[in-house]
Amino acid sequence: MSIASEVAIQGRASSLAFRYALRELRGGLRGFYVFIACIALGVMAIAGVGSVAASLGDGLSREGRTLLGGDVAFSLISREAKPDEVAYLRTRGEVSVAATLRAMARSGDGKLALVELKAVDGRYPMLGELTLEPNMPVADLLAERDGVFGAAADSTLLARLDLKLGDRVTIGSATYQIRSVVAAEPDKLAGGVGLGPRFLISEASLRATDLLQPGSLVRWIYRVKLPDGANDDRATTALIDGARAAAPEAGWEVRSRNNASPQLERTINRFTQFLTLVGLAALLVGGVGVANAVKSHIDRRRDVIASFKALGATGRDVFTIYCTQVVVLAGIGSVIGLVLGAALPFVIVGLFGKLLPLPVVPALHPDELALSFLYGQLTALAFGLWPLGRVHDVPVAALFRETITSEWHRPRWSYLALMAVVIALLVGVAIGLAYDKRVATVFVVASIAVFLLLRGIAEILMAVARRLPRSRITMLRLAIANIHRPGALTPSVVLSLGLGLAVLVTITQIDGNLRRQFLAALPDRAPSFFFIDIPSTEADRFAGFLAQIAPGSTVEDVPMLRGRIVAARGVKGDQLKPSVDSEWVLQSDRGLTYTGEIPKGSKIVEGEWWGPDYSGPPLVSMEKKIADGLDLKIGDEIVVNVLGRDVAAKIANLRNIDWQGLGINFVLVFSPNAFKGAPHSHVATLTEPHADSGDDARIIKQVADAFPMVTSVRVREALETVGSVVSNLVLAIRGASAVTLISAILVLGGALAAGHRHRVYDAVILKTLGATRVRLLGAYALEYLMIGFATALFGVIAGSIAAWLIVTRLMTLSFIWQAGSAALVVVAALIVTVGLGLAGTLLALNQTPASVLRNL
Repeated sequence: MSIASEVAIQGRASSLAFRYALRELRGGLRGFYVFIACIALGVMAIAGVGSVAASLGDGLSREGRTLLGGDVAFSLISREAKPDEVAYLRTRGEVSVAATLRAMARSGDGKLALVELKAVDGRYPMLGELTLEPNMPVADLLAERDGVFGAAADSTLLARLDLKLGDRVTIGSATYQIRSVVAAEPDKLAGGVGLGPRFLISEASLRATDLLQPGSLVRWIYRVKLPDGANDDRATTALIDGARAAAPEAGWEVRSRNNASPQLERTINRFTQFLTLVGLAALLVGGVGVANAVKSHIDRRRDVIASFKALGATGRDVFTIYCTQVVVLAGIGSVIGLVLGAALPFVIVGLFGKLLPLPVVPALHPDELALSFLYGQLTALAFGLWPLGRVHDVPVAALFRETITSEWHRPRWSYLALMAVVIALLVGVAIGLAYDKRVATVFVVASIAVFLLLRGIAEILMAVARRLPRSRITMLRLAIANIHRPGALTPSVVLSLGLGLAVLVTITQIDGNLRRQFLAALPDRAPSFFFIDIPSTEADRFAGFLAQIAPGSTVEDVPMLRGRIVAARGVKGDQLKPSVDSEWVLQSDRGLTYTGEIPKGSKIVEGEWWGPDYSGPPLVSMEKKIADGLDLKIGDEIVVNVLGRDVAAKIANLRNIDWQGLGINFVLVFSPNAFKGAPHSHVATLTEPHADSGDDARIIKQVADAFPMVTSVRVREALETVGSVVSNLVLAIRGASAVTLISAILVLGGALAAGHRHRVYDAVILKTLGATRVRLLGAYALEYLMIGFATALFGVIAGSIAAWLIVTRLMTLSFIWQAGSAALVVVAALIVTVGLGLAGTLLALNQTPASVLRNL
């Protein structure tokens, strides 16, 4: 036979298998509703998350100039740009100057509030629109009238200080009249999360506040708008390169319209990956439903399979027919999920468009949808190939006998190899396309481990039930027998419920720990206040003042500068390859300090401390995890740009830092002589033995009266601000995780439904032999209760371990096991398992013995 004829025969065989597969599906999709729903849910979650993220990415790219406020933004910390540096920028395009800092606003009746101050010049905004209520020209808004400057404030500040339009507030040495409310800023997203409400003023009035002291934590931003027709990417790159060449030691932090908010983009990428993994977890849970549905379908079609084989069909032919059905059904579920997921960005914008702070541009994203479809197909095949492959070598006689007894056998090695290839593809896609491949790898390994453990739990549970002594209580004896008998539901129930519970416990434990960290009680001896922008000439007097107004409290004061790492080991900062955990150190200016003593909360783990009397070349101490992430060791040199001057220092030692104490800690601590003569400010903390809101208000007022240039940050309020952001993120995670739980319940219901036929036969036979309805219900309830409890116990243990690893290793926070939420999960698992199980059992008990016995 020629090769051409063989190919033709194979083509006809494939076509025949496809026709038979479709003919069988003409009878309806009975038994496959759970299959389709599980695939649709998982694909919907992945497609929805990917589509929303892509729409948001398009929005950020399209609105990059507006979000940035120009084509390029050059920023400096603690110093203004020199006249020649600004002059160079003005030769390239239109320049707008802004300054941001934190300050204390005081109302006429003495109330105080922390505000995010933003001082702008007359060109603001060069792009986009500043939305004011009432609307007015920016020049009129900020103009000085009778010695009082104009300002616009966030509505939160008006509510907090009980103010209205026209009222006056004092910031530093300047008085402002609130003339409008800031409803929206075109460049707000580029500024990140603030600790207080916005207060918009003019650049000229900022100089009248006396807040611009040497070393003050002021960020100066110089936005450049290139001329129309000469503002493409090449012109933008030329401007950045030219500015760095003209002032190589300026220490610019540069952003272009293509990365207007790098931190926001990184956050979106990480969060998208996490939600995608949650969606993939839903698909994996649904995969158990796929396996159950395929196995149940093959059991129902054993007479058809026997007929196929009796008429000459080979095992490969039968496999091809039913594998084709699985692919078609997975395609149906995937298409449903794709439609729902693709519609998600349009639904979000349609319902919440005006409330969204992010620029979402809804659109169809074929790449995201194709990836989601691929996930659905691979998941269906990965879980469906095992029951499909087992049909190949089963003889016709065994298929007919399988109504009474079932013999376990594994599929042929060829099918196992095919299944391994599919699983490898699924793993490769999940890891290869992930933003953080380490997290994706951990997820894949954990998923495989959980599946193996769940299978092991099911086998152990059946083995224990098999070896238990015969009980004299009929209901208990019947329940134990049902757990380990041939064809028992134990493996299906444990697999379907276990992974969903593990995900639920993980989310609830992380949620509880984040809320405890940010919203509950502060750590023991945590500071009550941070005070920033303390002039170095006033540092001693300020510390004495705090000791006077808060006797018995602990005051800690350290000098503080801002600088950024521009080189390490002779490699420029933008060419370093940091780990994921340490890349944030290179992304912007960092707080620096110098001291002769080992900082509190730090422990030297490598190297030696230089001592209080050190006067040699500059040395630096680094946090060990950051040094490891940058591949730095003792003796390596790093270069830090501080106030436009490059300072080189050798690493003398590495430290472990207790960040959770909320005290003053720095990644970089220099020897005392490193910044000799450099202007800087101080930062201080106040730790009260017994803090209360009344004392806090008194301290804030007295500090503002005596030191108007100092900004007071109450630790509790700062944590609540961060906590609100975290709560919103956790809410989104809960929503995505709900898809996994729905899949788990669907799979559990499908597994119980698959065993309904056997339950009917059992109930009829037992009722014929004299068993009462109550006794049968009790036996089945005990069976489901024992299986559910064992599965819930595993889910609690596995989920708690996963949450502990995420909280302690990835988030670097402390972990406390939340017993209450774990107990609720166990109770919920028992209710769902017993409830669904008894619902199916009641249907089986309603069958009349005569109608069933006639068909045996």
